[in-house]
Amino acid sequence: MILYLDSSAIVKQYAVERGSAEIQVAAASAQIIGTTVLSRAEVAAAFKKGCRTKALNEKSAKTLLRDFNREWPNLIRLRVTERLTKHASTLAWDLNLRGYDSVHLASAAAWQQALERAVTVATFDSAMWEAAQKIGLASFPPDLPQLLESWRTPSGVS
Repeated sequence: MILYLDSSAIVKQYAVERGSAEIQVAAASAQIIGTTVLSRAEVAAAFKKGCRTKALNEKSAKTLLRDFNREWPNLIRLRVTERLTKHASTLAWDLNLRGYDSVHLASAAAWQQALERAVTVATFDSAMWEAAQKIGLASFPPDLPQLLESWRTPSGVS
């Protein structure tokens, strides 16, 4: 599997939270893992937000960020170009996506086109998960809607 990680999936690789186990399994089975270069800023912002919301203490967040930065060179880092940004703006409009989500999606689509092989987008954002499928990308986790619903119900019981 060729795995594209959006920032929500990357964060789950480092911070133990719901979805971490799933993303660890996917990453371990992937042949190649990539993301857009913008993920570096998004992941740092997510860890800092963890401090602001008291989900993480400053020391833990700094450790997570350090670990992420250490592993960053091991990811395929997809550049953001004018052409990619144009595609992202179309995706944002047509699929009702947030700006950076559309950049992630355009990056994964461009990567799939360049490789001429299927790319699986790992995300825990339901809008992006659905949009990936609409443009011909595989989505991970395969059962995200049910997974998110199980996280909303006490003890995962419906």
